[in-house]
Amino acid sequence: MSDNAAGDRRLRLDRRQLVGALGGAVAAPFLIRSAQAASAVSIGVILPLSGANAQFGVNSRNGIQLVADQINAAGGIKSLGGARIELVVADATSTPTQAATVAQRMITQNRVSAILGAFASSLTLAISEVTERRDIPLLTMSFSDQITERGFKSVFQVVAKASMIGAAQFDGTLAIAKKAGTDLKQVAILFEDTAYGTSQAGGLRKAAAKAGVQVVMDEGYPLGITDVTPLINKLRTSGAQAVFPVSYLNDSLQIIRVMRQQGLTIPAIGGAAGYVIPDFKSGLGEYAEGILSISPASWDQDPALTDAFSQRYGYFMVHEALEHAVCLDVLAQALEKAGKSDPASLRDALHGTRFDGGWTKVMTGGAVQFDAAGLNTLAEPLMVQWRGKEPVTVWPERFAKAQPVWKA
Repeated sequence: MSDNAAGDRRLRLDRRQLVGALGGAVAAPFLIRSAQAASAVSIGVILPLSGANAQFGVNSRNGIQLVADQINAAGGIKSLGGARIELVVADATSTPTQAATVAQRMITQNRVSAILGAFASSLTLAISEVTERRDIPLLTMSFSDQITERGFKSVFQVVAKASMIGAAQFDGTLAIAKKAGTDLKQVAILFEDTAYGTSQAGGLRKAAAKAGVQVVMDEGYPLGITDVTPLINKLRTSGAQAVFPVSYLNDSLQIIRVMRQQGLTIPAIGGAAGYVIPDFKSGLGEYAEGILSISPASWDQDPALTDAFSQRYGYFMVHEALEHAVCLDVLAQALEKAGKSDPASLRDALHGTRFDGGWTKVMTGGAVQFDAAGLNTLAEPLMVQWRGKEPVTVWPERFAKAQPVWKA
């Protein structure tokens, strides 16, 4: 018998002996795989990583990845035996239907314990329809009021809702103008006709009515508008002393650029989104200086935390990165409390806990606590103003890092 034949015979005998020794334990490989799976908690991340809002999605992913790496480096989820956070990232593009399809696939194929996303409110609303049916917690920093006003039990919004942000956008502007000696009597509202834009414009409208200020132009426009010149021409003749544009990046760049190129110098107070990311400054140059904007949160509220982002990625921690970081940190705290990674246990922990410490400290409330609808009751918007390479908090006074500059 050749050496090879003898070796093959011994191998067959070894295999039969092994099976006999294991007896009924043929399922052991499945148990091993389960034990391996228990060493990680799969968290879904759905963001617009391509298309018009890709930069917002990349910023958000960067914030989430930073916190995941920090948690894992610190020993993972202690109550789960040091389980690591495993991110399952998918591109929502900019289409709600695609976002919903991605969420369905992620839940059935990847067995995620929770999902984070998806920046744009229209995407988040679509995803939440899927996660609610499957009882999967969805944590988001999207603004739209609809997110937490549909009676859903598994959606959690870490920021103030859009109508509150819109009201703060107006109230902060009124306070800053008054302090500078300007009495605002007529204003304009420009908003993209998405869930985000319409909700926030509603807050602006109500705040203006409450303050007795006339809205002389109230104009919606389609996302991705190619020519804002007609809007700016109408703004010029409206008599508005200030304008409140609510838009994503490409539209924000067009609005401010055309205003300034045409010599229209009235204050423009942005609605977060496209007005508070580095691309706004790089796209507008000197036109960006002094632009005010509302923001759900700001990097300068706790640089000890946010500096880690700027050191890693080379730019200040934009609000969507920050708030998504908070989403993951809150979820990790909920995992620690629950001691389980199943969606139902996580949902219960998220509803019944005040989350302190960690990344929650960078939020204006210094903590996160969700009401029965899933809205963070401690969130309070900020007004920021571009100073050089980054926006700085200028209102409310208790959060301000610099004095606002008003140019009537």
